[in-house]
Amino acid sequence: MNNIIFLVDMNAFFISCEMIRYEHLKGTPSAVAGDPKKRTGIILAANYEARALGIRTAMSLHEALKICPSLQTVPPDHSYYEQMSGKVMELLQRYTPLVEQNSIDEAWLDMTGSLRHFGSPMEAAAQIMNQIRDELDLWCSIGISSNKFLSKMASEMKKPLGITELYPHDIKTRLWPLPVGSMYGIGEKTAALLHDEQIWTIGDLAQYGKEKLMQKFGKSGYMMHLHANGIDRDPVKVRTRDDLKSIGKSVTLPSNVHVFSDASKVLMRLSDEVSARARVLDKKGHTVQIILKYPNFKSITRQMQIPSTNLSKYIYETGVQLLKQVWNPAQPVRLIGISLMDFDDENIIEQLTLFDTVSESNSGLIELQRDENLQSVLDRLHAKFGENLVIRASVLSKPITDNTSTHNKEP
Repeated sequence: MNNIIFLVDMNAFFISCEMIRYEHLKGTPSAVAGDPKKRTGIILAANYEARALGIRTAMSLHEALKICPSLQTVPPDHSYYEQMSGKVMELLQRYTPLVEQNSIDEAWLDMTGSLRHFGSPMEAAAQIMNQIRDELDLWCSIGISSNKFLSKMASEMKKPLGITELYPHDIKTRLWPLPVGSMYGIGEKTAALLHDEQIWTIGDLAQYGKEKLMQKFGKSGYMMHLHANGIDRDPVKVRTRDDLKSIGKSVTLPSNVHVFSDASKVLMRLSDEVSARARVLDKKGHTVQIILKYPNFKSITRQMQIPSTNLSKYIYETGVQLLKQVWNPAQPVRLIGISLMDFDDENIIEQLTLFDTVSESNSGLIELQRDENLQSVLDRLHAKFGENLVIRASVLSKPITDNTSTHNKEP
C-alpha cells in the first residue's frame, strides 16, 4: 500500500485566532501588526478580506493603511497563538498518532494506516477540515500525497479551505510548470542563484544536472533535485517534548541596526516569545544562545550556561550579556536571534516553606520564586486579556519600530 501523507496548513492563522475573540474583525479587512497605535511595524498576518485589497504579510503597516485606511489591526499575542496551535495538534491526533508538527500552524499526518476508519483520503481530509472549523472556528487547507514534500506543495495550491491531491504521476503537468521560487525549501536568495543558471521553473530544476547542483549548493542541491522530481524519503517523525533540543526565535530586520539599545529591545521581545513557548512546553534550560547575522551574510553565535529557567527576565539578561561581548557599533546587524537549550529532564524546583530563613544561601531562591510567581500571574493575565495588557516599561519609554519578520511560519 502506498503511503498517504497529509499536510494540514492553517489559513491566516494569527489573524484567524484573533477573529475568534474579537468578533468585529470578521468580515472586514483586518490584520495582526506591530504597534497599531503608532502606525509602525509590519503586517504579520492579514485576513482574506485584507488580502483581496492587496495587503500582504511583511508589508509595512504604513503602506497597508494607505491601501485601506479603515484596516482593523491588533497587536500579536504569541502565547495565545501557541495555545490555539496546541488545540489544533490535539485534534489532529484523533485521526492518527503519527503527527509531525512543522511549524506553529501546520503539521504532517501519516494517514496510511488510519484511512480504514475515515474513508478515502479526500473524505478523511474533509472530516478534518470540518472538525477544525466547527470545534475551533479556524480554517485550514490540506495537501494529500504519498510523501511529505508533495503534500506540502499540494497544500499551497488552493487556499483558503482547499483540499488538493498531488501524486508523483502529476508532477510533470502540475508541479513542473510552477516558478522555482514557489518550491518548498527555496527562498529568494536561492531562487536568484538558480535564475543565474537559467533555472526558472521547477521543471527546469528537475531536469538540471544533479552533479552541477551539488557543486553549486552542496547537499541542499541534491535535495532540491530529488524534490523537484517528486522524491522525498523523509518519514513523518512524531516529536515529543523529550525530543526538543532548543526553543529559539529570530527576526530579520528590514534595515540594519546600528544602536545597541535598539538591538537589546529586539532581544527583549524575542526573549519574551522564547520564554512563553518554553512555559507552554514546560521546559527549562541551562543554556542561552544568541545569533547575529550581518549584511555581508556572515554570522556569529555566543552562548552561556545559567541556572535552569524558562523566565524571560533571565533569558533576556543573559542574552544582553552575550550581546555586549560581540557588539561592534561599526558593524550593523541584519538578523538577531536567541535560543534556550540544554533542557532539564525533570522540572523540579525547590519549594520554600514559611519556616525557611532568609539567608545568603537561599535569598537567590526566594528571588527566583518571586519572579516565577510574578510570571505565573502575567501568564494568566495575558491568556485572559491579551499579551499587551502588561508591557515592559523599558519598551514603553522608547518603543523600537516593530519592523521584523519572524521565522515562525504564518501564511
